[in-house]
This record gives sequence, C-alpha cells and structure tokens, in this order.
Amino acid sequence: MDAADLSIPLPANEPVLAFLPGSPERQTLRRRLAELKDRPVDIPGFINGREVRTGSTVEIHPPHELSRTLGVFHSCGPAEAEFAINAAVAARHDWARTPLPQRAEVFLKAADLLAGPWRDTLNAATMLGQSKSAHQAEIDSACELIDFLRFNVHFAERIHADQPFSPAGVHNSMEYRPLEGFVLAVSPFNFTSIAGNLPTAPAIMGNTVVWKPARTATLSAYFIYKLLAEAGLPDGVINLVVGPGAELGDCVLRSPYLAGLHFTGSVGTFQHMWRTIGANIAGYRAYPRIVGETGGKDFIIAHTSADLAALSTAIVRGAFEYQGQKCSAASRVYIPDTLWDELKDRLLADLGRIRMGPVEDFGNFVNAVIDRKAYDRIVSYIARARQSPDAEIIAGGGYCDDEGYFIEPTVILAAQPDYRSMREEIFGPVVTIYVYPAGGFPEALRLVDRTSPFALTGAIFAQDRAAIAEAADALLDAAGNFYINDKPTGAVVGQQPFGGGRSSGTNDKAGSYLNLLRWTSPRTLKETFDPATDFGYPFMQPDD
Repeated sequence: MDAADLSIPLPANEPVLAFLPGSPERQTLRRRLAELKDRPVDIPGFINGREVRTGSTVEIHPPHELSRTLGVFHSCGPAEAEFAINAAVAARHDWARTPLPQRAEVFLKAADLLAGPWRDTLNAATMLGQSKSAHQAEIDSACELIDFLRFNVHFAERIHADQPFSPAGVHNSMEYRPLEGFVLAVSPFNFTSIAGNLPTAPAIMGNTVVWKPARTATLSAYFIYKLLAEAGLPDGVINLVVGPGAELGDCVLRSPYLAGLHFTGSVGTFQHMWRTIGANIAGYRAYPRIVGETGGKDFIIAHTSADLAALSTAIVRGAFEYQGQKCSAASRVYIPDTLWDELKDRLLADLGRIRMGPVEDFGNFVNAVIDRKAYDRIVSYIARARQSPDAEIIAGGGYCDDEGYFIEPTVILAAQPDYRSMREEIFGPVVTIYVYPAGGFPEALRLVDRTSPFALTGAIFAQDRAAIAEAADALLDAAGNFYINDKPTGAVVGQQPFGGGRSSGTNDKAGSYLNLLRWTSPRTLKETFDPATDFGYPFMQPDD
C-alpha cells in the first residue's frame, strides 16, 4: 500500500463535558443511567460475529448498590476459547489484506459514534458497572477511548508512511504486516478506555484478536463490542469472551497461533502468563510479542519550596479519584518536616469536604471499590495500620459493605519509610505519608527510588528549579511518567504516552506510535530495475 493513498484526518483530543447543573449532558446522562438500571441485559460472548450463550450465567451488580442486578453475562470456557482462536485465525487472511484506510474507517466511525449517540451509554455503563463518577467516566470511557481510536489511526498512518531510501535503479519499500497469528488482549476493570484500546490497537494494524475483559467490567465491554459492530467491524476480527482467567488464558496461551499478548492487570497474572509463554515457546509459529502494564506504587515528593495548595490538591485528587483504583494513583507521599503541619491542616480540611456514596448523586467525589476481594484486601491494610506502632491513621479509616463496597479516603502517617503501605500496591483509597527532615532531600529521593519495585508514575512539587532538576535526575528510572507540579494521574493520549518500567510493565507507551509498532511485523521489499547479468565484480579484473 502506498502511503500517499492515506487521507486520515489529523486528530485532536476530545473535549471533556462538565455535566454542570441544568446542562443537556447532565440530563441525558441521568436518563441513560435510569434506563440501564431498569433494563437488565443478557450478555453473550461474541465469536466470529455470533452471539454465544453458554447458559452458565453470572449476575452483574453495581459495586455501590449490591441489591440491584444490571444483567448477567454468559461465562465462557475452553470450548469457547478454541472457537474464538479459530475465528481470529480464519479472519486474519482478509483483515490483514484490508488497506489501512479501509480499516481506519471502522475505528474513526466508532470514535464519532462514541462522541455522539453512544457517549451516554458508555459513560452510564462505566458508572454503574465499575462505580465511577460522571467526571471519571467521561474522561475515561468517552474522551480517552475516543482519543485512542483517533490517535491510533493517526499513528498507524505515520508508521506506514515511514519508508526506506531508494537510490537510483532501485525501489525499496516497507510493508507493515500484522503479526502471524492472533493477539490475546486481556483488559482490566478500572479503565473502559484501556479495555477498548487493548483489542483495537492491534486490530488497527491488521491483527485479529481474542479479547478477554475483566469480569467486573463486562457491562462496559459489552457496549464497546456493540459500538465496534455498529461501526462496521468485520466478523472474527475481535472476539469477546468473558470467563475465569485460568481457564481461558491458559487455553489461549497454548495455541501455536498466539502472536502477541496485550495486557493490563496485576503483576502476578502478567508474570504467570509470561512464564506460560516461555514454557510453550518452542510450540509457537513465531515468537509472541508481550506488551504489559501491571501497576504501580506511585509517589509524590515535595521539596521545601512546594506550593502547599497545589500539593494538597494533587494528593487528594491523585490518591482518591476513582477510589485510588488507578495504576497511576498517588499512594506514597514524602513531605519535608518544615511543611508538614501546614500541609496537614490543608489536607484534612480538603478531605473534610469530600462526600462518598452512589454514582447517581453527582455531588459524591468517592464511590465504591470494585468488588468483595478488593474491599477485603484494602480493609486489611487499614486494620494493620490501626494496630501498628509504626503507623497512624490521621484521616478516614472507616468502611462499610451494607449496601456497597464503601471505604473512606484514608491517610496513613508512617513513622518508617519502609512501612508496608509505603511499599506494597494497595489499589484503593489509601495514601501513606512519610515526613522527612527538610535538609534530607537527596536522601528522600533515594528512598523514593529504592522503596518500591514499581516504576510507573511519580511527581515532584517544587518551585526551586534546581530541586526539580535534581529530582528528575535522581528519579530517572523510578517512573515512566514523571510530573512536575501536577498529580501523577491523568495521562492524555497523544500528550503523555503512558507506561512504566521495573515491575510496572514493558513501557510500550499506550497513547503513542510506540505501542502500535509492537503489533506489526515489517517486510522489506527491494525491486531492482536493471539487475546484474554477470556474477563478476570489477575488483576481479587482472592487473595490467
């Protein structure tokens, strides 16, 4: 395909709706929330474009309203996984040969549909199924997913346009083939946009996909698939199966046609999948591409020159938006002792204004955590802190599961920099603060770097430019996304490509062309217009 044939529009980030009182978007979203609550859905698997109902159903309940049933999904097993693999392998032939502009039309149409008539549906499904506020759903399931679809098409165009040099008498070209086989996309519960990006990014590059979303995000995954189908996605290009990870994942990972893994989730699951791929390596048709983002223990460190109002706001938003269930959430904070008293007062005053409750009340800043397993794990950290001589709960610490999985925004003050909640990923509304001597900024930077095995996001708050430069250098390997005077969450597609190293993943940068490159297997073509007709070279001629 000639890159000159491409005519893909230049993308721009989707504007975020504010949902102000009385606004049209607030009214239509509330209407769609009521509709989804009152009309339970029966969610099948989707394999080769067909609805697959196994009869083994699992109920879906809002994490903040456990008594309500939003619908059921049909749990898939090894038989459905094999069906999905075969469908993806069969669909590859035609999809791989579909020119990029035609593939792009599907995803650009999906983006336009999501920006228009589908916006309320994806937002409402995310709010109800994953307990996100209107704002958190809007920046995720609407804006970020729209951005992924539009920018990834643009990145694909840039990649295809990158062609090698051709000297006189030769034409060189590069074909950006899809991988030989299918891609397994395993998506998390916490971001609908990631759930949409993991299968569609490889598909934009011509790959076919078996997609296993998180059980707790099945409602929004269902609507993503229906959106793509309405946009014209051909049968078999993306095959949606929901079920037990061990049954589905291990079955798919054994297939000789596995060409890639696009993953976001826990460290343990990713390492298990990597080990399984390694154990099966001799059985694959090609070495699978492994792309994964696995979490973080994300930091904020303040210098003595930090702006306290900005710092307090960053801690509250960075730690407690979406109940801290972001791989980028601020979960450990380092404050110089000269700032601590004033910051503490500001922080406690800010936290005192936070309301917690169901997503339908737009005045609530905090909603419920995702499920019983998460609730019990987070509560265990709070309970241990209450009993530890090395920790003090200075805000929050309350929790209740009578109606939903609610946990108050909780702040732990650690007496030791290596206290457990400073080191381990909690993935909930808990942040731990360590107060360091004001003259010990260099040592505090070393603590940040060595305390956690993760390296996803982090932030420095300082007005002193020398301190900012010192932190950026000392923390070079501690975060793949580094923020200066801003919270460590909220990466925007095309602006802050996202990913980290160490135990946080392979740092393949979703939201940039770098991720798209992972889903292509280039072929170099050379055409010679005047080929040699004699094997001899000039150097072989005899001396005079």
